[in-house]
Amino acid sequence: MRSHSALARLLQATTLSLLACASAWLAWHWRASPGLAVGGFAFIVLFYSLVLAGEFVALRFIGGGDPAPRPTGAELILAWLGETAAAPRVFYWRQPFAWREVPDQLEAAAGQARARGVVFIHGFFCNRGFWTPWLQQLRTRGHCFAAVNLEPVFGSIEQYVPIVEEAVRQVTQATGMPPVLVCHSMGGLAARAWLRAMSADERVHHVITIASPHHGTWLARFSHLTNGRQMRRGGEWLRQLAHAEPPGRSARFTCWYSNCDNIVFPASTATLEGADNRLMRGVAHVDLGFHPEVMAHSLAIITGPAPR
Repeated sequence: MRSHSALARLLQATTLSLLACASAWLAWHWRASPGLAVGGFAFIVLFYSLVLAGEFVALRFIGGGDPAPRPTGAELILAWLGETAAAPRVFYWRQPFAWREVPDQLEAAAGQARARGVVFIHGFFCNRGFWTPWLQQLRTRGHCFAAVNLEPVFGSIEQYVPIVEEAVRQVTQATGMPPVLVCHSMGGLAARAWLRAMSADERVHHVITIASPHHGTWLARFSHLTNGRQMRRGGEWLRQLAHAEPPGRSARFTCWYSNCDNIVFPASTATLEGADNRLMRGVAHVDLGFHPEVMAHSLAIITGPAPR
């Protein structure tokens, strides 16, 4: 596990600055107008939820011809509320301050029979802290695992290949077996880039992607960052990635996707032809990574044979 995370430092600065601004507003206006003070504090702290709401409005109207079921109003509202609750846990605490809470485990627990290992690959603007609930479960179960930090944060997805390679090598060496890759969002593309660069199909047991933009996402059209541009729908990088993949590789994948994904939409862009594509209705992008059904099914894959 790396001893530093550029993304953690960035999120620490933004989180503490946000709280400082909100607290300053609260203190400045409290004596004159407690209502204004509290309202302004809440607006600053919860402004991200308004941004999320805009994303849900966009996904409701983009990609009307997508084969995934169109979300209902109730599903969108519930997804928005779920994401409003999930986002601060990830971006205000786990990733900036608790990303080292569960270190990589490269030795099986004492008395534990040899068990398959896992490599966790996070998504865009994230670090290994995203996976903390998963790492806690696997640590309890005695599995070996490594969770990567993909850096540079805004670099090319191709630059993440050596990071994934090192994690796969470590977990394979620790267990003597090919690991399962569990990937969220852009992490699924990093896994595919690694498979392409290393011709590594036989070195992986199974690949689980959660809300990964395998065919790009509508929102990426607004990005001017290197990895953001690579996730544009119909982009050259994604076309080359798909063209280089051998027939049958997608059979190694389980792809979780949602009709209420506020980042990767239209919904079916998170699927792969020939993969085990699994739809979860009414769950948003970050929240999907911790849905009980997603976690339970993934843990079953880790502890058992690859699904047919």
